[in-house]
Amino acid sequence: MILSVRLDPQTEALVSRLARRRGQSKSQVVRDAIKALAQMTEKGERKSAYDRIAHLIGIASGGPPDLSHRTGEKFRKLLQQRRTR
Repeated sequence: MILSVRLDPQTEALVSRLARRRGQSKSQVVRDAIKALAQMTEKGERKSAYDRIAHLIGIASGGPPDLSHRTGEKFRKLLQQRRTR
């Protein structure tokens, strides 16, 4: 099947660079890109940033339990300590 696609100059340059680097034709680069997009979409990998790191949130343990308390006050003290040095 023959398909014509109009590309802006930046995208055309990108396809050309990828084709040269990979030693492929421009058509093969476009086919590979379409396949990769289809796989991402089918697997549901188009997730938000939160969804991508959700499994990491809340797994750390240790450290001071009040780390997020009175942060403004702690920051002010830190700046005062630096100023007195």
